[in-house]
Amino acid sequence: MNNKYILSLVAVFSGVLLSLMIMSNSYLASFTTPLTASWITHGIGTLFSLIIYILSLRKNQQNKKNNNKIKILWYLGGIPGAFTVLLAAITVNSPLSLSGSIILMITGQILFSVIVDAMGWFGVEKRKITLRDLFMCFLLISGSALLIIGR
Repeated sequence: MNNKYILSLVAVFSGVLLSLMIMSNSYLASFTTPLTASWITHGIGTLFSLIIYILSLRKNQQNKKNNNKIKILWYLGGIPGAFTVLLAAITVNSPLSLSGSIILMITGQILFSVIVDAMGWFGVEKRKITLRDLFMCFLLISGSALLIIGR
């Protein structure tokens, strides 16, 4: 099987997990608060990350690989994740519901990634915005509007 297809399946599975995560966090937030739900979610995520980190250290010690030093700034990726969980818990429990929240989050991710590609931020190779990219953004925003307004 082609690597591109496997990666596409992994990305789809990641989207399913994202929807499940947001749904369960918002459900938890309906019993507590969005902030408490975010703390619980990130506490559990920290424990699993610690387990994976310890297992990877063991594997790296066996392989004796020399890893490049990681910039401390890269560890701050959890901050947008925490806000994502918090804000998703708020929007899913609003009239937007799960589907509206997910489509708007994906819209925001795609629009921001197009800008990042165009500007070359975060060490990404610069890429010009094409007419195809603009058309894709137009269709994405139109589809999002139809999904939310067409209820």
